[in-house]
Amino acid sequence: MHFDPLLRLILLTALLLQMGCSSLLPSGKAVAESPWITYTDAKSAFDEIIVGSTTIEDLKKLGFDIKDSPNLKVLNYLDIAATVQAIPIQELDPGLQACLRARADCHAYVFEPKRTYSKRIGNFWLDIANFRRVTKETGWHFKALIVFVNHHVAYKLASGEPQIDQLQEQINPLGPIQLPTNVLGIISF
Repeated sequence: MHFDPLLRLILLTALLLQMGCSSLLPSGKAVAESPWITYTDAKSAFDEIIVGSTTIEDLKKLGFDIKDSPNLKVLNYLDIAATVQAIPIQELDPGLQACLRARADCHAYVFEPKRTYSKRIGNFWLDIANFRRVTKETGWHFKALIVFVNHHVAYKLASGEPQIDQLQEQINPLGPIQLPTNVLGIISF
């Protein structure tokens, strides 16, 4: 069977329109490298930390490496004091009280592993022409504060987002001639 070039072009265009061109939309990911693939993995490792007995070496075995972990925040006792200044010292956890008394022998570390993925979804033509952009973000984010006095964990605290599932929609009625909102702050009239 022989098709002329115009018919081939029409069939190819129809096929692309049928597939929806959403696969051509941008996507991305943000990963703060860590040994954990999921939030549950990170939380399980954190739960194995025992206040009063876990050492820096034990912490490394659990995946919380204070020397080689990327995106690690290091705090001293003054950082801790500034954070808890609104709480009377007698109401603080005993580990935090010990940290403030130990001064230079107190060190704290904030680990923030995460894995987030973003993908633009929706109509390719509306997106590419800047009329309507829809972005879906999924993933997780874990945050662990671990306080050491001398060589043992004195306090630990965890927080985070076990399941990120967000949808962001941006509508520009003027499409390609409408300036992005972040550019408007730069331009002065």
